[in-house]
Amino acid sequence: MNMMQAVKLTGIRKIEIIEEPVPVIKNPADVLLKVDVVGICGSDVHYYTTGRIGSQIVEYPFTVGHEFSATIVELGTGCKGFKPGDRVAIDPTIYCGTCEQCLKGRYNTCLHQKFLGCPGQMDGCLKEYIVMPVHTCYLLPPSIDQEAAAICEPLTIGCYAVDKVSSMENSRIGIFGSGPIGLSVLNTSLLKNPGKIFMTDMLDYRCDLARSQGADWAGNPQRVDCIPEISSQAPDLLDAVFECCGQQEALDQAVELVKPGGEIIIVGIPEFDRFSFDAHKARRKELTIKQVRRQNKSEEKTLDLVAKGLVDPGYLVTHRFPLSQVQKAFDLVANYEDEVIKALIIL
Repeated sequence: MNMMQAVKLTGIRKIEIIEEPVPVIKNPADVLLKVDVVGICGSDVHYYTTGRIGSQIVEYPFTVGHEFSATIVELGTGCKGFKPGDRVAIDPTIYCGTCEQCLKGRYNTCLHQKFLGCPGQMDGCLKEYIVMPVHTCYLLPPSIDQEAAAICEPLTIGCYAVDKVSSMENSRIGIFGSGPIGLSVLNTSLLKNPGKIFMTDMLDYRCDLARSQGADWAGNPQRVDCIPEISSQAPDLLDAVFECCGQQEALDQAVELVKPGGEIIIVGIPEFDRFSFDAHKARRKELTIKQVRRQNKSEEKTLDLVAKGLVDPGYLVTHRFPLSQVQKAFDLVANYEDEVIKALIIL
């Protein structure tokens, strides 16, 4: 086990599979993991199609990927609570634990964090083996398989985003964007007993899926004028809107549809550098706008929801590919082909 296969971005929409040495444990608190399943995230696709997200610019060759499940192969001398052969879900954020943000419990905004598959920070997990700090590992119960464990990572973002809303019970909620993150927000929102949930997406099949998962209404803004349609069903407007697609138009619709004193939670990652909004409407309504950066210590809660059967993320998986077909997988996701929701790489 001296060499392994690793996926490298080598240019815009270019991928190569190379051989490189299996990493070794250097720190007592690290573990060597056999990567089992990797989910392709929208941020991975941004790096694939544009080479950047904001100021994070890819220097080729580079390995992306951060949604994954794994099996422990070897433990550092300082690792406790695990053994070789344990199946684990992974938090892709490596935080320092000592900066001001960490000491306040804001690990997702750690001043010295490294995030898997983030340019300038660390290579991603699209490889056969990877070394991670033991604090990023979460033991899987028998009821959660490796596929579900991999897609628990986007589900944690849904859990975290929903917890940012002041009150969900009997509230009228908008979720704009019905991809994996928007659907994760939907699934976790339903546990909070909202009044009505309105969803949008520019792909009809995703609107259909949103309705099948419990949305009261879902529409394609290219086919229906969502503002009068939603406001006719919610005359007092919406208590909160989750922007989950990273689109300026969705934020504009949110400002129109959120009631005075309501909340907008921005979850989506835009490909552009600046959002804007109507300052006068937002001021007159006294809106609260909240940002979401990934998630913060939501893994155990999410895994518990899945283990208890309260949330089943398995329906998100629409496609599976072997490592040898990784470029085909990225093209499928980037082009929204074959009604894709979540594509997995099975190693």
